[in-house]
Order: sequence, then C-alpha cells, then structure tokens
Amino acid sequence: MQNRFHDALTADNAALLLVDHQIGLFTGVRDINVGELRHNVTRFTRAALRLNLPVVVTTTAADSMWGPLIPELQAELPEEQKVIDRSTVNAWHDDRVRQAVEATGRSKILIAGISLEVCAAFPAISATAAGFDAYVAVDASGTFSATKRETGLLRLQQAGVIVSDYATLAVEMLADNAHPIANDVYADLDMPFATLVSQLAAAHSR
Repeated sequence: MQNRFHDALTADNAALLLVDHQIGLFTGVRDINVGELRHNVTRFTRAALRLNLPVVVTTTAADSMWGPLIPELQAELPEEQKVIDRSTVNAWHDDRVRQAVEATGRSKILIAGISLEVCAAFPAISATAAGFDAYVAVDASGTFSATKRETGLLRLQQAGVIVSDYATLAVEMLADNAHPIANDVYADLDMPFATLVSQLAAAHSR
C-alpha cells in the first residue's frame, strides 16, 4: 500500500490552520527566539495566502487569558478573516474549527501553533485520526521549554504527523520555480537571495 504522504503536497490540496498565536502565549516561548517566531508565522501566512490556501485561524480566551493575536499576524490576514475564539484545549474539539477545516475541501492540513506540543500537536493528531494528512510547521510554532519541544516532536512523529519547517512546506506547494508567482512566494518567505539569483539568471539569459 502506498504511504499517503507520497501524495504530493500542493497548493490545491492543502489548507493552513493557525492555532493560538496570541500575545500572552508569546511571552512564555523559550525554545525559539520570539522575534524569529513572529517573523516565521507571519511569513508562512503571507506565502500561504499568496498560494491561495484557505486559512483557518483560532485563539483561546482572547478576551481574558491569552489576549489577541500578535499584531504582525493580524496584519497579514484579510479584513474578512474570521478568528474563531474557543475554550477547548484541542482546537479540533471545537465544532466551528473542525467544520471550518472540513469546509475547505482540502485533504492536507498545515498546522502551526503555540504551544507546539499542545496547540499544534493535539489538532494535528486528531486531524490525522480523522483521515487528514497533517503537517506541523515547527519553526512557526513555539513552546515553553526544550523538553516540551522534544517530547512534542516525538509525539507528533509517533502519531504519523509530518514535521517540517514553514519555508519547505511553502516551496513544496509552489512546486515550480518557473511559476509566475515564484519570486513573490520567495519574497513572502523572506528569502531575498532566491529572488536575487532569479534576477541574475534572467539578466544573464538576455
């Protein structure tokens, strides 16, 4: 039997689920530089939108416990983007979140969240059990200690979730560097060296 992950990840079969990138939770992140994490999740979101992925965004207790989305992420989202605020620990257990993911019609779910071992891992494991192919962008997620990061990654792998970095997921979906939006996607990912090389190659071909 062919492993389901042999099916290519594309911009047509993937959706993005962002879980709890909230101001209060960012204050506790210790496994990755907080500035780097802000950069990574906003760039991942920008590239996903460029690739026309459906995006589902959820928070926990935004009006009390953990506060709103970080402003950098909020600024990347379309004005009409709905943010689903919930109380469940596992975002997948909120009917609105699960139904929003299901409504995308996509079979592969890219997930990033704070914390990695709970907010990203729990819905990724649940989505896998529900028949989706779940991917977690580790560097667009964060957690509160090295131990939590290590055990979270182990649990994801044990559950059959694919772990990756955000740029690799985006480039895999782009698929072809000759695509008309390739330079824009690399710029969204904040990979100016890729854009520069492309420009140099174009200039050399003239």
